[in-house]
Amino acid sequence: MTWEYALIGLVIGFIIGALVVRYGNSKVRQQKTMQVELEKKNEELEEYRKELVGHFARSAELLDNMARDYRQLYQHMAKSSSELMSDMPEQDNPFNYRLTESEADNDQAPVKMPPRDYSEGASGLFRPMDEKEK
Repeated sequence: MTWEYALIGLVIGFIIGALVVRYGNSKVRQQKTMQVELEKKNEELEEYRKELVGHFARSAELLDNMARDYRQLYQHMAKSSSELMSDMPEQDNPFNYRLTESEADNDQAPVKMPPRDYSEGASGLFRPMDEKEK
């Protein structure tokens, strides 16, 4: 019977020891507070990201509306200038470039000539021999 009491006392001692170590250790408490703070910061960061996405979506919408309004204003001015100044040569008209319907519906600015990202002709090692001598 005495060994049973000793075994029960040992188990109770282990449980009490584990609880003391678990709740008595300041590093464990500090780790818990840091974990809670980290979770709070992660939630704030996620909320900020959602705000940022909403801000840029609204900004894109406003810019799209502004571009559409600008195209409408430009078309109106071009039409009015051609009607009101019909006797003026077209090159003197400040609105001589008129947007076509497809350009008006396009979100990109009209491009007259695509950019060139290559040089004219061959250069360096790939140039023919007769050109190298000149």
